[in-house]
Amino acid sequence: MSSQFPILLVDDDPNVADILSKAAKTSFTEASFIHVSSFEEAKQYIEELEGKGPKIVLLDIDLQDKVDGLDFLALLRAHPKGRVLPVVVLSANKTAQIVERAYIFGASSFTVKPFSYGDWKTYLSNLKTYWFETVTLLDVRHSNDQ
Repeated sequence: MSSQFPILLVDDDPNVADILSKAAKTSFTEASFIHVSSFEEAKQYIEELEGKGPKIVLLDIDLQDKVDGLDFLALLRAHPKGRVLPVVVLSANKTAQIVERAYIFGASSFTVKPFSYGDWKTYLSNLKTYWFETVTLLDVRHSNDQ
């Protein structure tokens, strides 16, 4: 069965991708994750994307790179289709300054990374309730011709 809800995960920690995939098997079965681990990989993914893209982006701010997740968010918001793609920041850092910067750069919401596997399952269940069951999202198609 193909995924009804592809999610672009931009996070440099491969453990986060593994935990999300495992937790989704019971908490958000419609989800599948496209994992990229750096600004450059995320940029390349968006630039080469054709057809249907992700429904939302889960974005870590601290990518252990010269550029951070907010740089990718700025690039995404400048992209013709990325302007309307919901971006959920997923960060371990929730200082007021970081939260404010995320919203200024165009984040749709700001969330804090869970600590335990059970918390990840709850996080995904909440993500499903809001982004899959409650919100009406655009059917964004990506094309290099635009």
